[in-house]
Amino acid sequence: MTTPLEPKPIRASRVQISQLMHLEHANLLGNVHGGWIMKLVDEAGALACMRHSQRRVVTVAIDSMVFRQPIRIGDLVLLTAEITYTGKTSMEVEVHVSAENPITGDRTYTNTAYLVYVALDNEGKPTAIPPIIAETDEEKLRMEQAKERQRRRLQNK
Repeated sequence: MTTPLEPKPIRASRVQISQLMHLEHANLLGNVHGGWIMKLVDEAGALACMRHSQRRVVTVAIDSMVFRQPIRIGDLVLLTAEITYTGKTSMEVEVHVSAENPITGDRTYTNTAYLVYVALDNEGKPTAIPPIIAETDEEKLRMEQAKERQRRRLQNK
């Protein structure tokens, strides 16, 4: 008999990553290449899901990612990721991205992305994960919005 998985608060999954953008991250226009930001978003999302599930995870979906502002070489990219939805084996994570000028402290919001991951057991098969607990009204709203996004994803399969 398996023991039920204990629910965890959303805040327990929160991950924050900061990385200074260097010349090797540049595109032909001299801004940070969007693919590099996508890589960082995927890493932040995966870490939040691993923290929540305490399992290895794989990316199964990335909702649209719109870059609202360019990120420049020399900016500090700040990513914050946390779980917004849990299914039986899958998790949605919300990742916020902003850029900070480390000299002036000015911050610019660049984008938010929603990604879905599946937790894997030691044999590489999907495995059960703990549910999340929304502790604030804002978290409850974000969780309801995430359920609606998941419903749409499944409908569009």
